[in-house]
Amino acid sequence: MPQDVQVSRGEYIESNHEIHVAVVDTAGRLLYSVGDPDRLTFPRSSMKPFQAVALLESGAADAYGYGDAEISLSCASHSGEPIHRSTVLDVLSRAGLSENDLQCGTHIPRDSASYRELIREGRELTPVFSNCSGKHSGMLLTAVHLHEDTRTYREIDHPHQQRILSVVSDICGLPAERIGIGVDGCGVPVHRLPLYNAALGFARLAKPEGHVSEVHAESLNRIRTGMTNRPEMVAGAHRFDTDVMRVFGGNLVTKIGAEGVQCIGVADRGIGIVVKVEDGSERATSVAAMEVLKQLGIGTDEQFEELADYVYAPVLNARKERIGEITPNFELRPAGE
Repeated sequence: MPQDVQVSRGEYIESNHEIHVAVVDTAGRLLYSVGDPDRLTFPRSSMKPFQAVALLESGAADAYGYGDAEISLSCASHSGEPIHRSTVLDVLSRAGLSENDLQCGTHIPRDSASYRELIREGRELTPVFSNCSGKHSGMLLTAVHLHEDTRTYREIDHPHQQRILSVVSDICGLPAERIGIGVDGCGVPVHRLPLYNAALGFARLAKPEGHVSEVHAESLNRIRTGMTNRPEMVAGAHRFDTDVMRVFGGNLVTKIGAEGVQCIGVADRGIGIVVKVEDGSERATSVAAMEVLKQLGIGTDEQFEELADYVYAPVLNARKERIGEITPNFELRPAGE
């Protein structure tokens, strides 16, 4: 039984998580792997930076005054903090839209303070609290800008969803007809592709020049810059994506996906990293991702110390006492071995 990531309670191993990893460079060379680097996977929200490419290339982002914060939010799985909600509402208002136009549904936000405030005030959860409201607002603005139907913007046959499919195909290097389509948690199409191709996409997000069209390269550079300049918009306080991008400056661009997916692009190396936890557990993703970085020699001791709770994630009891930890137990396999 694979024991790639181990969860301990005291001195005993209580649970194990099997993982798959693909490390790919911008030219498409598989460099390292764990498990099956070709495992077919829905990277889920990790695809949001590529969905945002279509927003930029439609002209909508410039037409509605998108800066780094708005671009970053369009790639976000945010915590529903006040800055996230207010920016979504502001973006919608620029196109004469309102929260009622969002079709992302809603859920309890990660930001517990915002949720407690909502309860105290006797108000209901609304779509702006959804972690995907930034992505949906960008899709809506594109439809408005191009005079397309805003009521069907999330359907696979909508022109904008077809533009997104084309972008994912181009950047991740996989023909569109080989990309499986499902429905994401927020109701929009989600793309199924091998881990290898998702890693290739993140390598090109990190360093696109010479491997995608000039138009795509410009968009990917703007998206990476937006995410790394405003990492708090991608996730929020005490979140892996925000903290890693802050600590590593502009060199790492990271995006989590549901069901145990973590994607990372490394600008100075021109590589992409994708981790998939087989059982879908999010708790193993940060530990696995940080171990991949460590084995690749990416990052300093000081940076890993600052991110210590992601390197060996603590297991806490109800008193917030550390009674175990989540640790890696795998080695990257060089390609060809």
